[in-house]
Amino acid sequence: MKLHVKKGDTVVVLSGKDKGKQGKVIEALPQAAKLVVEGVHKVKRHMKPSQKMPQGGIVVKEAPLASSKVMLICPACNKPTRVAKTLTANGKYARACKKCSEVIDKDK
Repeated sequence: MKLHVKKGDTVVVLSGKDKGKQGKVIEALPQAAKLVVEGVHKVKRHMKPSQKMPQGGIVVKEAPLASSKVMLICPACNKPTRVAKTLTANGKYARACKKCSEVIDKDK
């Protein structure tokens, strides 16, 4: 499944306990249609002592979130928007903002 957001995009959460929070996408998991967003959907995990963490204990970290619960924030107009596919000059499709029609994917 292809996701409408990529790693590094800024998104806003539409539903759930973190509704209205904004964050940067840390990791995209297209097979599961989930995203890991910075500062959103934090969970506590009990860790056994290991060489990395000799003390063990409770660790707070971000958990994957359904990609359907987030909306991309356009870098140009700074508003939550849906994503349109537009044909660029080099013949490839790129993501564009539905509100301001600005291309989100710049040539990298």
